[in-house]
Amino acid sequence: MSKHKKPVALDLTQETPLSGETEAYFAKCQEKLGLVPNVLTAYSFNQDKFDAFTAMYNDLMLADSGLSKLEREMIAVAVSAVNRCFYCLTAHGAAVRQLSGDPELGELMVMNYRVADLSPRQRAMLDFAVKLTERPAEILEADRQALRDAGFSDRDIWDIASVTAFFNMSNRVAAATDMRPNPEYHGMAR
Repeated sequence: MSKHKKPVALDLTQETPLSGETEAYFAKCQEKLGLVPNVLTAYSFNQDKFDAFTAMYNDLMLADSGLSKLEREMIAVAVSAVNRCFYCLTAHGAAVRQLSGDPELGELMVMNYRVADLSPRQRAMLDFAVKLTERPAEILEADRQALRDAGFSDRDIWDIASVTAFFNMSNRVAAATDMRPNPEYHGMAR
């Protein structure tokens, strides 16, 4: 059980009142998700940091891409499993369950994506994301070519790398601040 009730263990005083846009964003989250994700609450102590985080997240996870939303969430979970990020495994594991309609897939992804029944495309994508997380200096042209051979374009490879990098950063911030997921995530899409 968390020793703190706040989304993070740091005492971060909000610098200014939330902007109208941020309040509207929170209201949209509450309407669509039934909650305001604690990661957003955590970043809201500073409007500039909140805006930067949400802009990058929305671009990587929601904008047009050759990667499906499910594939991007799968990358988030595979990276977070390597990094043992409780927040992201809980939140993005729920997203995989919801987007796939398969609670078992969500759990397998959290525990070990290698035992999940994945397409060759998904397996190549996740193998690349995990290698980039664990051993970035070992990424070679052969790794990029394996993604091309699995049907990914060079733009898709950029997106795979960017989503991987974003979640490595997010995992480290979550670990450093003891960020906790909203309790509601635990029961979603089961």
